[in-house]
Amino acid sequence: DRVATLQYTGGTTGVSKGAVLTEGNLLANVAQCIEVWKPGVIEGEETVVTALPLYHIFAFTANLMVFFAFGGRNILIPSPRPLANLKQALTTEGATWLTGVNSLFAGLMHEPWFKAHTGFTLKGTVAGGMALVPVVGERWEAMTKTPIYQGYGLTETSPVVSLVPFHRNKLGSIGAPVPGTDVRIVDADGNDLPPGQPGELLVRGPQVMRGYWQRPDETARVLRDGWLATGDIASADDDGYLYIVDRKKDMILVSGFNVYPNEVEAVLAAHPGVAEVAVIGTPDEVTGEIVCAFVVRKDPALTDQALRDHCRRSLTAYKVPKIVHFRDELPKSPVGKVLRKDLRDMAVG
Repeated sequence: DRVATLQYTGGTTGVSKGAVLTEGNLLANVAQCIEVWKPGVIEGEETVVTALPLYHIFAFTANLMVFFAFGGRNILIPSPRPLANLKQALTTEGATWLTGVNSLFAGLMHEPWFKAHTGFTLKGTVAGGMALVPVVGERWEAMTKTPIYQGYGLTETSPVVSLVPFHRNKLGSIGAPVPGTDVRIVDADGNDLPPGQPGELLVRGPQVMRGYWQRPDETARVLRDGWLATGDIASADDDGYLYIVDRKKDMILVSGFNVYPNEVEAVLAAHPGVAEVAVIGTPDEVTGEIVCAFVVRKDPALTDQALRDHCRRSLTAYKVPKIVHFRDELPKSPVGKVLRKDLRDMAVG
C-alpha cells in the first residue's frame, strides 16, 4: 500500500494530474503483463528497444520493469528525434522487440534506411500510448515481416488494462483484459452495453491508482464505486476482445450525430499522399461542430478537395472534413502523442 510514485498524466486533453500509484499497483501490473507475454518472451534471451522515455508509464512498466523481470537486454534511445537515432539499435543489435506509439511507427516507415533494410530480427512490436491507425499497422507488418500487437492502458492503471495475446492476435483490437482485471462498457446512464455497442470503458483491478495527488474533486469524478471511468469510448466483440473507438472528450457532435476522430483519421491516413493526420471538431453556427483535419503531406501536390473526395468513398457526408489544414508537422507531446488540444487552439486562432 506504500506510495511508489506520483505518475503524471500526459495532459493531451487537459491539465496534467499526478496519479498516486502504490508499490502494489506497479508490481501487480508487472505480474499481469508477464502472465500474458509468457508465450512470446524467452527469459534471458530478449533485446527490447526503448525509444520512449522511461518516465512515461508505458516504457516504465513494459520496457523497464517487465523486461527486467524477464532478464532481457534493454537498448535505450535517449532521443528518437531524428529517427536515424534508432538505426543502429534496429539494424545491428539483434533487437527482438520494439515498443512505441503510432507516430513512431509511421515516421520510421518513411525513413530511407528503414525502408531499405530487409533483415529485421524483430519477433514482434507492441503498440500503445495512443490509437494505432489500422493502415499503419498493416504497412508495418508488411514492411518488417513481423506482427504488431496492441495494448491499452492509462497512467491511472499502472498502465496496462488489456493486451492482445501473442498466440491469438487480432489487428485493430487492444486485446483482452489482463488477468485480474474487470471491465465494463456502459452508456451515459451507467447501464452495461452488449457486444458491438460503443460506450465508456470502466476498469477495476489491482493496478488501478489510489487517486489523483491533492485533487479529491478529480478523484471523485473518475473513481466510482471501485470502478475507474477511463473517458475512453470502446466496444467489445463476442470473444471479449476490446476495441477503442475514441476519447470521450474528443468526440465531435455534428447536427446531433457522433463523429469519432479516430475513424476519420484512419480513412485519411489510408490516402497514399498523407504522411500524418489529426482530426478535431471546431464550432459551427449551423451544425454545432464541423470536422476539421490537420494533414502533413507526403505528396506536395495533394489538395484538400482530393482528400474530401477520398473520404466520401468511405464515410457518410457529415463525417467528411469540411476544413483541411496542411502543416509541416503536428504538435506532439514528448512521447509522440498528437496534442489535439493544441490543434483546437490553432483552429480557433
